[in-house]
Amino acid sequence: MSSQRTGVLELAVLGLLHETPMHGYELRKRLNSVLGAFRAFGYGSLYPCLKDLTARGLIAEDALPDAAKSLAGRRSKIVYRLTADGKERLEDLLSETGPAAWEDDGFGVRFAFFGQTRADIRLRILEGRRSRLEERVEAVRASLARTRERVDSYTLELQRHGLESVEREVRWLNELIASERQADAESARQPVDNTQNGADAPAD
Repeated sequence: MSSQRTGVLELAVLGLLHETPMHGYELRKRLNSVLGAFRAFGYGSLYPCLKDLTARGLIAEDALPDAAKSLAGRRSKIVYRLTADGKERLEDLLSETGPAAWEDDGFGVRFAFFGQTRADIRLRILEGRRSRLEERVEAVRASLARTRERVDSYTLELQRHGLESVEREVRWLNELIASERQADAESARQPVDNTQNGADAPAD
């Protein structure tokens, strides 16, 4: 697995364990159902990742109580939880705004944890993703213009379909960015409103 994908998987595991401790099987299901992008990862990559995070002290293993063991089954005797160092590492990962957070592998996972991400970081990631996709739109349009006369109708339709998909995501990102900016503007006005209200209140 590439180093970028390893970093994405690390972020996903730490982010999910920040929500609640889980055993490996439960983590595997969550990666698949909540983070659809992880269908590209083989299940075999999860357990080496858990072993590495444990060795680095970012997560810890807890044994299930005996009663829980019989319910969970033989394969689920270990529960993984986030450590204090793991929380710090997660905060560092969630504060990154560079290209790794915009690209196809990383963006979906970063977006899944936007609820744990600062507003200014969210906005920078959304703007970075939009910029990258706008570059992709221009490249596809240029390719269409060059090859329109040289490819068959099916290839042309496939290229158009790809272009429409990217354009649709750009529109979605525009809506998200506008919403983030509006929320930021409202938040910035709130202290002023409170001060004004206090100034207008009658003195005791």
